[in-house]
Amino acid sequence: MRIAQVSPLYEAVPPRFYGGTERVVAHLTDALVDLGHEVTLFASAEARTKARLVPVRNEAIRLDPSPLKSDLAAHMNALAQVRDRAADFDLIHFHTDMIHFPFFGDMAHRTLTTLHGRLDLKDLAGVYARWRDFPLVSISDHQRLPLPEANWAGTVHHGMDANLYRFHPEPGGYLAFLGRISPEKRPDRAIEIAVSAGVPLRIAAKVDQADRDYYASRIKPQMDHPLVTFVGEIGDGEKSDFLGGAQALLFPIDWPEPFGLVMIEAMACGVPVIAYDCGSVPEVVEPGLTGLIVRNQTQAAAAVAATAGYDRAKIRARFETRFSARAMAQRYLDLHAALGVSSGGAPGPLGFPLAVSA
Repeated sequence: MRIAQVSPLYEAVPPRFYGGTERVVAHLTDALVDLGHEVTLFASAEARTKARLVPVRNEAIRLDPSPLKSDLAAHMNALAQVRDRAADFDLIHFHTDMIHFPFFGDMAHRTLTTLHGRLDLKDLAGVYARWRDFPLVSISDHQRLPLPEANWAGTVHHGMDANLYRFHPEPGGYLAFLGRISPEKRPDRAIEIAVSAGVPLRIAAKVDQADRDYYASRIKPQMDHPLVTFVGEIGDGEKSDFLGGAQALLFPIDWPEPFGLVMIEAMACGVPVIAYDCGSVPEVVEPGLTGLIVRNQTQAAAAVAATAGYDRAKIRARFETRFSARAMAQRYLDLHAALGVSSGGAPGPLGFPLAVSA
């Protein structure tokens, strides 16, 4: 099948440091190539990919040092290039939220749109009601709850390249928090859990400009505790050692997390996850096998001791079954087939018209 993958342009593909959507796009694209498909990636020029790369911007927006830049213009230029090449593909897979809808309405049946963010924002319902012809993919069943009437084609949980993460059979003597310093990620909870359990905590996280006041007022004062170490932002090359050495990953979120990649990154290393019962967590964590789901600080502190004896080899095995990049790619291919999308010009099993070769 000839598949176009259209990435957002905020981060490199894959990101050098923090970043979720572009990381998933990278791993999905490579897995589809490994499965024998002809894949073209539309992304910024520094992308590392097994697919054919069409560079639609000279560098990712976050990495661009220019103080004067327009993310809207960058994405419109990118979509114009996709549109120019549309006849080359059997399927165009967008990861750009809804910005492409007005440009591809006449070929919506040849597209798939994965929504990566939260969907409880005020203006979204009108957009998805107006452009109902676009098949949508949620990354968890919970993510789609605010928009039950949208044109959902299915849910595909994220996956990651298993080769990026080394299995660590033995835990180190610390807890890990990995991600972003922000109110909804609740690093303050992570610190309280670690202190209550009496186990050291290492925090590897970035601080966005928008969260600097929160970091300065709520988090930095707690960094002086002898059990807490702030590592800073880390990239893919450092994650295996950071996560793999942990006794458990703390995921004490306080918002409707659409998925939560760090949970499966920890599982890839054999590390159990202690997560608050929010958003997608119950779809990702299997209590008693890959972690524990908690609802308060007392339960979270108790979970630190409870997860210490988990079989880390079983956690890694569940990752490979459920959350590897290959498993994710196969789920997308199954979805393509269910929608009637395949290579060539004949209608698929559900009678949807398909791409015609140029």
